[in-house]
Amino acid sequence: MSTLLQLRAFVAVVDAGSFTSASRQLGLSQPAVSRAVAALEKELALPLLVRDRGGVSLTEGGEMALVHAREAVRHLTAMRKEVAALAGSLSGNLTLASLPSVTGTLVAPHVREFEERHPAVTVRLLEGSEEEVRDWLDQGAAEAGVVSLPVNGLESAVLGEQDMVAVVPADSRFAGWAEVDYVELAKEPFIRSTGGCADTFMPVAQSVGVDLDIAFEARGLSAVLEMVRAGLGVSILPSAGLPDLPDGVVTRPLTPTTVRNLGVAVSASASGPARAFLQQIAELGL
Repeated sequence: MSTLLQLRAFVAVVDAGSFTSASRQLGLSQPAVSRAVAALEKELALPLLVRDRGGVSLTEGGEMALVHAREAVRHLTAMRKEVAALAGSLSGNLTLASLPSVTGTLVAPHVREFEERHPAVTVRLLEGSEEEVRDWLDQGAAEAGVVSLPVNGLESAVLGEQDMVAVVPADSRFAGWAEVDYVELAKEPFIRSTGGCADTFMPVAQSVGVDLDIAFEARGLSAVLEMVRAGLGVSILPSAGLPDLPDGVVTRPLTPTTVRNLGVAVSASASGPARAFLQQIAELGL
């Protein structure tokens, strides 16, 4: 029989438009989401989705199944919340804002743990730049969010850290180096990510007395990697959470070592689920 995971995975893929985005929303690996949808298709004995480079689209059978899947997920979720409420368990909603580079590595395991601890809480995940995450927290669009530490004015807990690395063309002079320093990077056109990690390495560049020659800016990590592959310049990105490097791009350790410290912060009006999530981060980070 169909499981709640299979139905949630199917609905999430349709709503998100891809297996990758759905996996981030669910806090699962992409293969796990693919297996759940495949198992549902096998049980129903017909394909539900058409997969192509542009994402996914529904088959005729998928359109029919989606209506019932949405209703089943809604009823099962309501049942879990009502039963949990009788037992005095935490229930409600949690809107969590994350950075794309850490969703799969640092955030997803905590989301899975939180859902196991509090099955009656529905977790919604948003992804954006650090500036957007802070705006969402300030405006109440998100109750908890991933931010760089230290952070002022918000209650926070340590989530983890990311080593920053130099991202260079494989045929550049840096490719054979064991490490790359800021002084040498400043001699090349620089591609700056606008997702928030620049706040970590720009102060380091200033501290060693160099100005990076910013020739291009791009928000997505994949876009930055493609620009480096095209030979448009070099960049600095977090090593954890990077997409698969395209052919023609390599990474090298930075000198001086540059680390991005990350935490989870909650808004001033954070609900019980948001504060429970923050407490979990603090507990598991000890």
